[in-house]
Parts: sequence; structure tokens; C-alpha cells
Amino acid sequence: MRRFTTTLIAAALAVAVSATLHAQWPRRDPPGVPKGPDGKVNLTAAAPRTPDGKPDLSGIWDVSPRREKPGEAPPGRPPLAVFANIGVNMVGGLPYQPWAKELSNKRVANQRYDNPDALCLPQGPLQYHLDPQPRQIYQMPQRTLIIYESNYGRRTIYTDGRPLPKRGEPQPTWHGYSIARWDGTTFVVESNNFRGVQGGHPSDGWLDQLGSPFTDALQLTERFQRVNFGNLHIDVTIDDPKAYTRPFTVRVEQVIVADGWEMVEFICHENQQFLKMTGRQ
Repeated sequence: MRRFTTTLIAAALAVAVSATLHAQWPRRDPPGVPKGPDGKVNLTAAAPRTPDGKPDLSGIWDVSPRREKPGEAPPGRPPLAVFANIGVNMVGGLPYQPWAKELSNKRVANQRYDNPDALCLPQGPLQYHLDPQPRQIYQMPQRTLIIYESNYGRRTIYTDGRPLPKRGEPQPTWHGYSIARWDGTTFVVESNNFRGVQGGHPSDGWLDQLGSPFTDALQLTERFQRVNFGNLHIDVTIDDPKAYTRPFTVRVEQVIVADGWEMVEFICHENQQFLKMTGRQ
């Protein structure tokens, strides 16, 4: 009963804070948004381009509400991932190593109390992509930044031609080390040197709310495609031989936020009360 009550309290606080922020933050219509005759944003208009002709990924993005069922993805397209379970639409589920499946089951049985998201710690890469809170992409010469409203995450993706370092060369960071290149109209990001989130242990990263782990062996490949003005597709390949028997790819779909809502502060670092509320301190 105690666990159930404290979980309800935490959920109620999260909803209350979210509603308050949205109610207080003013809207400012962004320039250059294509609109139809009815005055609504034309989400299917052509994607904007940078001066060098590449698709411009810049903007504020929310997770798409679209859903599908296992096996519904057409041939050649990865299954759609969701925040709670990135493998929910994969026929047969994620290809866990036995220890990784056991750890995921243990995390769920423990009501996900060690989820970094609940503890105001940095999330895993797919958690950030799929979190219901928005993220903003800044595409610039030499680098691209992604700022995640949730837990104030920030990634730097270098596009200045530098190579991806070998595993273990740089100090491992929460979000890994990322470089990118263009493959036609697809922005291909490669990342490695991830660390865990609770003490830096090699297997304590979370990919989703099921606690599907990633380790320090993770090699992440993301293929960003802005298919039109309003839609961004990201095919994410997880290659982590310590945790999974084979590499696998899932799709993330995001939609543009073009109605004037902007990013807001997300502050809970070091001041969150979840541990006290659940009797863990």
C-alpha cells in the first residue's frame, strides 16, 4: 500500500507541475511557418533547407501520437518504438542477453524505482527521443545541438569531420560522444562511449521504462529524416553485444511544435523529493 500511495503522489505532482508550466508560459508564433488557406500549419509542406541545401532539422519536436501493432511495419521499415517499451512492436520482442532480460524483469518488479527519469538523472538515448516532453534541435555549422526539456538533457553532435573516437578513449559521458555526416537527405549520427547513470556501472543505463539496459559497449546509430515540414523520422540502431544477442533497429516519429509553444525550464536536479517520498532516504 505504501508503494502504491507514494507512486500516486509522485504522479500527481508531475501532472500538477506540467499543467502549471503550460498555463504560465506565453506563446510566440514562430516566423516562416507554412499555413494552408484555413490558417492552420501545413505539416505536409516541404521541409526547410539550410543555405548549403541540406534539410534543416531545427525546431521544437514532440513525440508523434501514431501507434501500430507488432508486425504492422511494412518491409524495410523498422517497428515503431514507444516510451514505455521500445520493443513492443518487434515480433518476438527485444533480443536480450539472458542477464539483460533478468535485469529488466527485476526493474519492473521493483516498480521502476531506479529509473533515472524518476530520480532526476540523465535518461538513456531512446528515453530522451520518446519522452512526452519536447526537445529542440539547433542545426548549426560544425555541430548540431539537441536540448531535451526533460531532465535538462543536452547532446552535442559534431559535424566538423572529426572521427568517432575508439571506445574508452574519451571520458565516458551521460549522452556519449557523437559525430554525424549527411547521406543524401539523411543525417546519420554515430555515438559511443556512453556511461551508466547510477554510479557509472557498465550496465545501469535504461533504454525504456521496462529498464531494458544498455552497457558501456553501446554503439548507437541514428538516421534522422525530416520527411516534410511537420514530421521527423529517426531510425535508431542499438548495437550492444554485452546486453543483446544482435543489433536491432526501431523507429521514432516526432512532429513539429509550430503553434508558438516554447521550451520551458525543467528543474529537479538535486532537489527532487522522490527518494524521501518513497521512504528510500
